[in-house]
Amino acid sequence: MRKVGAFTFVLHSHIPYCRQAGRWPHGEEWLHEAAAETYIPLLNALYDLVEEGLVPKLTIGITPILAEQLADAEIIQHFQEYLLEKIAAADKDIARLEAVAEVAAAPDAAPDQAVALADAAAATIEAERVATLDLPVAQRTAEAVEELTEREEQDTAALVKPIAGDRPLDEAEETETIDEADADDESPIPSESAAKDLPDPHRLFLARWYRDWYAATLRSFSERFGHDIIGAFRKLQDVGAIEIITSMATHCYTPLLARDSTIYAQLATGIDSYERHFGRRPRAIWLPECAYRPAFIEERSGMQKPGVEEFLAAQGIGCFFSETHLVEGGRPVGKATDDAVGPYAAIRRKYVAPAEDFVEPSSRTTYQPYTVASAPVAVIGRNDRTGSQVWSGAHGYPGDPNYREFHKKDSFSGLQYWRVTGPGVDLGEKDYWHPDWAEERVASHAAHFVGLVEELLTDYETATGSHGLIASNYDTELFGHWWYEGIAWLKGVLRGLAQSEVVDLTTASEYLAAHPPTVAMMLPEGSWGSGGTHYTWQNADNEWVWPLIHGAERTMERLVAEFPRAGENIAFVLAQCARELVLLQSSDWPFLIATGQAREYSEGRFAEHLARFQRLVAALEGRNLIEARSLAEQYNALDNPFPMIDYRLFAEREGRAT
Repeated sequence: MRKVGAFTFVLHSHIPYCRQAGRWPHGEEWLHEAAAETYIPLLNALYDLVEEGLVPKLTIGITPILAEQLADAEIIQHFQEYLLEKIAAADKDIARLEAVAEVAAAPDAAPDQAVALADAAAATIEAERVATLDLPVAQRTAEAVEELTEREEQDTAALVKPIAGDRPLDEAEETETIDEADADDESPIPSESAAKDLPDPHRLFLARWYRDWYAATLRSFSERFGHDIIGAFRKLQDVGAIEIITSMATHCYTPLLARDSTIYAQLATGIDSYERHFGRRPRAIWLPECAYRPAFIEERSGMQKPGVEEFLAAQGIGCFFSETHLVEGGRPVGKATDDAVGPYAAIRRKYVAPAEDFVEPSSRTTYQPYTVASAPVAVIGRNDRTGSQVWSGAHGYPGDPNYREFHKKDSFSGLQYWRVTGPGVDLGEKDYWHPDWAEERVASHAAHFVGLVEELLTDYETATGSHGLIASNYDTELFGHWWYEGIAWLKGVLRGLAQSEVVDLTTASEYLAAHPPTVAMMLPEGSWGSGGTHYTWQNADNEWVWPLIHGAERTMERLVAEFPRAGENIAFVLAQCARELVLLQSSDWPFLIATGQAREYSEGRFAEHLARFQRLVAALEGRNLIEARSLAEQYNALDNPFPMIDYRLFAEREGRAT
């Protein structure tokens, strides 16, 4: 059968720079959680599909700062320690729950005896864990994997079947449209035991399940992927299964930067990082926060500033991705629907007029790529219809009552034993999670999504006679971390579409090679943030960061002019200046300040990088080279990404993209 269109997931993988910058609740555990719950499960899913003889054809962005962190030897060791800690946390829950069950089974047992025995059992597990901390992490990893293998050999079925009864979904519950999906699920559910002195067989099952899940993740990381997440993704790209795209070095919010030198250097540093990790140059990019800035006339100087696409074209990038409303026009949709308010709502610039012979397309759609009018770079818009199936809080798949609840965690271990249960259900009223029930819903939702993609592309081809593309764009960490079942859903969708008779699975650059854009458009300024503007990153809560960033940009230009061909020691200091500069420019800091998710932490991180930059500059300008070198070495031990960063990239280049 003739294929009517093509589909690609476009996943954006990013974690803020957090090496040696704290642990729970903010810091390096962001990386550990994402690696354990998203990146390794995703790699397992993709490798499984390849071994089945299928080609997933996934487009996945890995930001340069994330790649630098995942390849860092210290973070790799800390990640293994994190997994061992999670296994120990599950073991303590198991010991506690087994002790309660043992006491309950004894005649004339007192409730306080159960609590005391449970606490003692958990304390014993913790003492055993502490006693092994001096052993090499490789030895502890090998022992944990060996114990998992032994349990699998003893009783494989016990690892995958729940203790507290299976519940197949009734045929009436097997919905085909998401609007009807289990909104009123009234099936009888075993409720959570309220007392610590009562037996709780299902929580005991889940504790054992988590112990083995984390041990299996550790085994995959160690044995299947050789402690090398980045290398594992590279192998998939090398065999043509996926396309890895790049981003700005530290995920800077590009339109709000003051100097063209910074945009150029952020892009060049990111491309250099990509080449080191993936052995080739990238062909496409995820613009941080999907934030785009066209060419404009700077009000004060009258200078014409290049559009973002001009920087991309100058460095060989052929494609980027845009939020839906920037391509289609009209009001923001999906992620960008929140209204921006006050003086920050509008974007006011004097934009460069298009060439006289430019003709605006008569219709604009995310089903087709376009060339941005001022440069030979393609833009692909996010398809909102498929995106809402996951992003929508009201109707998205992750809200299914049988899926794992993200926000409720056990007070002892931090493990997540509960399910969504239903819309608006209070955390205290959540029912227990049943992985087998969730698995059934995954299969149904994957089939629904495959059918939706086929229907949308068929309808588009029927209406226009054109071969359409659907780019369904998401943050990678949504899958597995936020929505636990999301990785299995992705795997099911990729398997279904790989076998589709009407849709081609593709990657962004592969599609553009086969179907180059034939129409150009002028793309408006905006992002996928609140209201589709820059509001999330520049508002009353975080606007104070921008004058500081802009001042640092100009200082870096001045340093490059002062030391155009620095010797070894000064070049080392200037490289660390450049490192601290790009780290303080991360869009994560103003974002986290604005959302309040980690306000004090992000304000502190921004201030640290700014202070390190300023101290290095002061030492250089005071000609105190011994102090400057000493500070640079001290800061490099903390902030060491982009080992080959070239400070000369930050030379002044206003009005130029090259």
